[in-house]
Amino acid sequence: MGRAIFISYRRDDTEGEAGRLFDDLVRTFGDDSVFMDVAGINPGIDFRKAIDDNVASCGVLLAMIGPGWATITNSAGQRRLEDANDFVRLEIASALARNIAVIPVLVHDAKMPHPDQLPDNLKDLAYRNSVEITHARWNSDVQLLTKALSQYVTSASYTNREPVHATVAVQLPPPSALAERAAPAKASKTPLIAGASVAAVMLIAVVAFFAFRASGNRGSAATSATQPSIRSGSSPAKVTAASSSSLRNPVAGTWTNPSPSGRNGLAKLEISGTGNQLSIHAWGECQDCDWGPQAATFDGQRATAVWSFKQPMGGEADGRVATVTVAPGGDALNVTVVNAFPKRAPNERRSRFVRAQ
Repeated sequence: MGRAIFISYRRDDTEGEAGRLFDDLVRTFGDDSVFMDVAGINPGIDFRKAIDDNVASCGVLLAMIGPGWATITNSAGQRRLEDANDFVRLEIASALARNIAVIPVLVHDAKMPHPDQLPDNLKDLAYRNSVEITHARWNSDVQLLTKALSQYVTSASYTNREPVHATVAVQLPPPSALAERAAPAKASKTPLIAGASVAAVMLIAVVAFFAFRASGNRGSAATSATQPSIRSGSSPAKVTAASSSSLRNPVAGTWTNPSPSGRNGLAKLEISGTGNQLSIHAWGECQDCDWGPQAATFDGQRATAVWSFKQPMGGEADGRVATVTVAPGGDALNVTVVNAFPKRAPNERRSRFVRAQ
């Protein structure tokens, strides 16, 4: 079927979740059955036709929808969905026009957009049955989605197997096992001569052992004061693994905003975690505006977290949704805050944070 699953997403809204879902689906269905980015469009090629051709080769389109999906604006302040050349709009509209199955995938407690929020060629999206993927139940939610997608694409047999983990310690056979299974050697014709030779060699070895042991004890006493001690049972491989596992994520730490931009921005971030799983604790620029922590996934370039404010904070109206994206930028941290409101236009704040001293 070719590229049977097409993942449509906005970088400012669901990039981290889209990348994580792409990896999970590739492990199940194979590299050739999942498609995410429209890349490699040569100069002079109509990108609208290129998108349409890519979508046409798919059997199902997953529309990743976060809290700001319908309200994110471009640099001119126009809602991206109002732009007829918006990539996400083109992708979904192409699938709907071709009667390709479109499944909205909701993340970060996002809600389905109302038909009034959608342009005419996307209004049918509001009536498509959606699925929800949460951070806390990610694996089980993806498993249910995978079962639903199986009717559109057949999983690759070599990727659809779960890894097997031993529940007891695995023991290797003793080094002498092969020797024990080998055919018995032919008896020697000169056992007495061989036995005498072996006895002589053993006697010399014993004498040499005790001689070297005595000198070795004297040498070890002199070197023990300068050599670091290693616990019994430790090995270089284990020490290396332990040290590498403690490496911090490049965006981890406490960051502050040296140039506050006013309301709806951030003053401080505390980011903790290792690998690609992070916790981002944010403080707004208003007095005593503690946004609290949110989980995020770092994809190697950036991490995104979303805060939904049910109660007024700093004078803001109920229902505000703030999407925060952080990305390393040398010694600084590039921070983008997109604020979406239920009754007025969204806004965007960009800042460069520095590490707290």
